[in-house]
Amino acid sequence: MVSYIDYTSPSVQYTFDVNKSTLFKKDSRNYINVLGIKQLNSLENVSLLDIFLSAQNVVEPHYHQNAAELVYCISGAAVVSILNPYTKQILNYPITPGQVANVPQGWWHYEIATADHTHLLAIFDGSSPEVILGSDILKFTPSNIMAHTYCLDENQWKKATEPIKPSTYIGPYKNCGQERAGNTKQIYHQNYPHQSYGQSYAPAGYYTGY
Repeated sequence: MVSYIDYTSPSVQYTFDVNKSTLFKKDSRNYINVLGIKQLNSLENVSLLDIFLSAQNVVEPHYHQNAAELVYCISGAAVVSILNPYTKQILNYPITPGQVANVPQGWWHYEIATADHTHLLAIFDGSSPEVILGSDILKFTPSNIMAHTYCLDENQWKKATEPIKPSTYIGPYKNCGQERAGNTKQIYHQNYPHQSYGQSYAPAGYYTGY
């Protein structure tokens, strides 16, 4: 590893309060804090997201094109779901305090809290990880391209995607009308009935620019 930091400079920082660096906030129980090189300039090949979720809230589907992610559960419980691009299968890994799930660089994934007061730490092997969010893909890809490519009715596509907000980060939206009374695990069994859980388991935009 080659360091480009001048450790003799008085401007080099060695400590930072992550509580003061909010990337996204849905409400007082669902928010994400960030630590990257723009918050702490002595970082080299590491950064993190400090994630707080209440039950059934989801860190939206996304991928990190320049960093792998290790998701560590501090409290509560969550399911980390990963699309394996080689097998075309969704892998669901439930984690509880002390357990981790590893997401390789560039793999499509999402996390859903299965308990209140869930606290996750997402650790990246890059000082400023980038992200492509599912909401941005759906919102900014021209509707005529989606319709033409996938043989869709363009008006129906527009209607279906109209409620999507760019850079959602944490869903579902407040007052979206979804029924949330069911058990969160049922969501996974309904969506992926032939799969089982794994055993042994920049604000309002990209993380670039933090």
